[in-house]
Amino acid sequence: MAAGVLRAQRTMWKPKVGILVNYSEGNVAFARQEGFTSIGFWAQSNGNLAKPTDAFISQMRQVVQKSGVVCSVLGVTANHTDPDPIKRKAVNDHTRNVIAMAGALGVPHLGTMSGKDPAKDLAANVDEIRRVYEEQYFALCEKHKVRIVWEPWPEGPNVATGPMGYEALFKAFGSSPHVGIQFDPSHFLRQFMDPYQIARDWIDRIHDVHLKDTEIRYHVLQRSGINPPSPAAWWRYRIPGQGQIDWPKFFTVLMDKGYTGAMNIEHEDDEYRVGYDGTEMNEGYRTGFRLGLRYVRQFVAV
Repeated sequence: MAAGVLRAQRTMWKPKVGILVNYSEGNVAFARQEGFTSIGFWAQSNGNLAKPTDAFISQMRQVVQKSGVVCSVLGVTANHTDPDPIKRKAVNDHTRNVIAMAGALGVPHLGTMSGKDPAKDLAANVDEIRRVYEEQYFALCEKHKVRIVWEPWPEGPNVATGPMGYEALFKAFGSSPHVGIQFDPSHFLRQFMDPYQIARDWIDRIHDVHLKDTEIRYHVLQRSGINPPSPAAWWRYRIPGQGQIDWPKFFTVLMDKGYTGAMNIEHEDDEYRVGYDGTEMNEGYRTGFRLGLRYVRQFVAV
């Protein structure tokens, strides 16, 4: 009887599954037509969301709301603690504007890197990251109900690349509701880290997920090593299902831990001609997203 009651109390795990793209009405329509339930937009300083007018933001919000697809995140690739004061100011100003834009759009997350000064050690970087965020961003995060979430991109201006960085950052930020993790298993796999255990250990800090695979090309790796003397492509990003991520295992961790946030496919798979015609996705790029959703649907109710 008890087991039956427990089974009855459980609800079907149905997180939102989407795509991460440049904003356009056509790209939103594609997401809706293909059956995606989430979408994220790039908001880079050189993109079409760099300096949007109030009228543009209002129209954008209407387009997204009418589609029924939920915008879960705006993405900014930038160094918030750049050692060059002029570059840092530009990044901080742009990020502040994106936080305000997210608030106007009702978007809960800003996906980015933590920031990093290559000349500083981890402790000094964390101190500076905390200071800059508290001075530049947190009042706006509070006002607009936006959380900054860190993607573990290891080449980026970033110390939030795994457990070592997470431990230092979250110790410094304490229980702040304004920062968290944007989990991307592909970055951990290609560093030969365990994405499933990391997800299990840090699930309470995960608020957004990138669905991206990594293919380790072992036939190349055996000749080149991880630091080859001549450039060698021993790994590459792939659409989910075309690399070595164990997706059923990963999704089971999220399911068991009760993750209910969005999961957006981040398409960096050159096999499907990554790119845009202006702001619109080209057909190769769309094909990659379609194949990714077809694979994910085996394990996630969409």
